[in-house]
Amino acid sequence: MYQDVFGQDTTITSRDALDAWNDTLLAFMAHSAATPTHLGKALTLDPDFALGHAVKGMFYMLLGRRELNEVAREALGLAEAAALLTGITAREQSFVKALKAFYAGAQSEAIQHLEDVLAVHPADTLAMKLSHAIRFVLGDGKGMRQSVEAVMGAYGPDHAGRGYLMGCHAFTLEETGEYARAESVGRAGLAISADDAWGLHAVAHVYDMTGNAQGGLAWLDGREAAWAHCNNFRYHVWWHKALMHLDLGQNDLVLALYDTEIRADKTDDYRDISNATSLLSRLELNGVDVGDRWEELADLSANRTEDGCLIFADLHYLLALIGGSRKQAIAKLMGRMHRDAKSGRLEMDRLIANPGLSAAAGLEAFGEADFQTAFLNLSRARHTMQNAGGSHAQRDVFERLTIDAGIRAGFLTEAETILRDRVRKRAGVEDGYAAARFSLISEGRDASSCTASVPAE
Repeated sequence: MYQDVFGQDTTITSRDALDAWNDTLLAFMAHSAATPTHLGKALTLDPDFALGHAVKGMFYMLLGRRELNEVAREALGLAEAAALLTGITAREQSFVKALKAFYAGAQSEAIQHLEDVLAVHPADTLAMKLSHAIRFVLGDGKGMRQSVEAVMGAYGPDHAGRGYLMGCHAFTLEETGEYARAESVGRAGLAISADDAWGLHAVAHVYDMTGNAQGGLAWLDGREAAWAHCNNFRYHVWWHKALMHLDLGQNDLVLALYDTEIRADKTDDYRDISNATSLLSRLELNGVDVGDRWEELADLSANRTEDGCLIFADLHYLLALIGGSRKQAIAKLMGRMHRDAKSGRLEMDRLIANPGLSAAAGLEAFGEADFQTAFLNLSRARHTMQNAGGSHAQRDVFERLTIDAGIRAGFLTEAETILRDRVRKRAGVEDGYAAARFSLISEGRDASSCTASVPAE
C-alpha cells in the first residue's frame, strides 16, 4: 500500500508503478497529452492495478465514442478481476463501481459513487475531477459547484491538487453566474498550478460572459504555455481566443485561427467537431463566407450518426451535416435520435427526448431556411438546453440560432425577449452579437411600420 501524490492510499505493487500513477494523476489534472502514456506505464508496471484499469475505462467513456465503449468494457473486466485478486480498498472499489455504472449508461449513478469517495476522502483530487467531468457532460453546473465546495476545506496550502481544485471551482463559479469571484479564484489557482489549462480557460469564460473580448485576449496572450502541453483541449482554448476576435469583428483572424490551430488536426473527436461547427455557425450568422470548411466536418460527422453517446455531440454532428448539406446523413442521425428517445432506456436517451429532439428539429429547419419551424422548435428546447451538456459559452451557438431564427421569421418581440434574457445572464453587458441583433430588430420594426403606413392604391 502506497499513498499517491494527493495523499490517498493506493493498492499498487511498486514505487516505480506509483511514480507512473502520480504522473498520470497530475497529467490528467492539467489535461496533458501525456496522460495515456503515463497510465500505460503504470499498468505495464502493475498489470493488476484495479484503480488504474477503472480510471482508464472512465477516460474512454468520457470520449463519447461508441466504438470505445468496448475498450471501456474490457477495462472494467480487468478492474473487477484485479479487485478480486488483490483485495483493494473501499475507495478504489467505488471507482470500479463508478465505471460499471458509467458503462451501463447511468452517468448520475457513476457520479454518486465518486461522491461516496469524496464523502470519506474529501482530499481525493482524482474523484473530484472525475465527478466534475461527468457532471460537465450532463450540464450540471450547480452540482459541479456543490461538489467542489463540499471538499475545499480538505485542501491545505501544501495539497498537490489545490491549484487544480481552484481551477474547477473557478469554472463552477462562472457557470453559476459569479463572474468576479470566478476570475479571482481562477487567477489564484493558475498562480499555484501554472499548467492548469482548465483554470485558465475558466477565466476566459468569464471574459466571454461579461462581453470583454479585449480583456480576454489580454488574459490569454503570453500564457500559451498553460495550454500548449494539452491534449485536444488546447484546440478548445484557441477556440475561446477565436470567439474573442469574432466579437471584435476580426473575421480574418478568426478564420486564420480556425485553419492553423482549431482544426490543425482534422480529428472527429466530438469536442473538436463542436469547436469547429459552432465557430463556423457563428461566422455564417454574421454573414461571413466560410468557404468549403464545412465539407471535412460533414465527411467526418456522417460516420458518427449512430454514436448516441452524448446529445451534445449529436447536435454538433448535426450542425456539420447541415453545413455540408448531407441530407441522407441528416435523416439517418435524426432517425437514430428518435429511436433512442423512444426507448428511454439510458439516461442519455431521456436527454435526447428533451431537449434533444426539439433542438435537432430546429437546427434541421434552420438549415432548410424554414425559420418559423426552426424558431418554434429551438425556443421549445431552450428551457432545458443546459441538460445537453457543455458550458454556457458552448451552448450559446444554439441561443444565437434561436434568436436569428426568430428575427428571420418575423417573431421580433419573441426574439427580443430571448435576446434580453441572454444579455441579463451575461452580466447585463451587450456583446457584439447582442448589439447587432438589437439593431436588426429595430430595423425590422421600422420597416414594418413604414410598410403599414403606405396607403393602398
